[in-house]
Amino acid sequence: RGTSLVKKTHQKLFSLKGTTGIVTGGSSGLGLATAKRLAAAGAQVHAFSRTGRARTRGRTKGITHHAVDVTNTKAVAALIKAIGKKSGIDFVVNNAGITVRTPMKRAKRADWERIHEVNLTAAAEISRLAYPYLKRSRHPGRVVFITSMAAHLGFDEVTPYCSSKAALLGLMRGLAVEWARDGILVNSVAPGWFPSEMTKAVLDPARKRKILARMPMHRFGEPDELA
Repeated sequence: RGTSLVKKTHQKLFSLKGTTGIVTGGSSGLGLATAKRLAAAGAQVHAFSRTGRARTRGRTKGITHHAVDVTNTKAVAALIKAIGKKSGIDFVVNNAGITVRTPMKRAKRADWERIHEVNLTAAAEISRLAYPYLKRSRHPGRVVFITSMAAHLGFDEVTPYCSSKAALLGLMRGLAVEWARDGILVNSVAPGWFPSEMTKAVLDPARKRKILARMPMHRFGEPDELA
């Protein structure tokens, strides 16, 4: 009887049955793991990515993949409107992000602008476009920004990325205060180093050894641990 009670309490606390939400960058890595975990809890998840498909085999019940560039405001607006009108929107996880490894003294303005456009501006626009539906949610609407420890510590040769993630924290804090009166909770999660296509692009053996040496557990995180 005790085991049954614990199970029911756990299901009640963590069930997302009847909710619908969006996860950006949902084709692989942290985004896909998060989408899968939310779907497993009963949510209907709309995963946004450039490819519009998971980079793993098989389909996951509860996840619908959409091919869309998160910086294309017109396309994103149409997609959010279609989702919102059909089922409402209860949560948004802004996970999409990019980076380029280069010393700041050689950084290209085009890279700076693209990184901020994807990591910051797109997240702001998606949140703004989802706002009317989040406000009408039967639950507290939820917005979660996936930032980075780079916003707090700074990392070598990825200064534009650090800047974009630090700005994302400012966006989160502003919206958390502004949208609280509408029953929308806004938070952020700042991952350290996790294996992903993006982190592979900035890691070499020497840097990997240096990063792992700084970690008390001396290992990278696993996507499902963050999810």
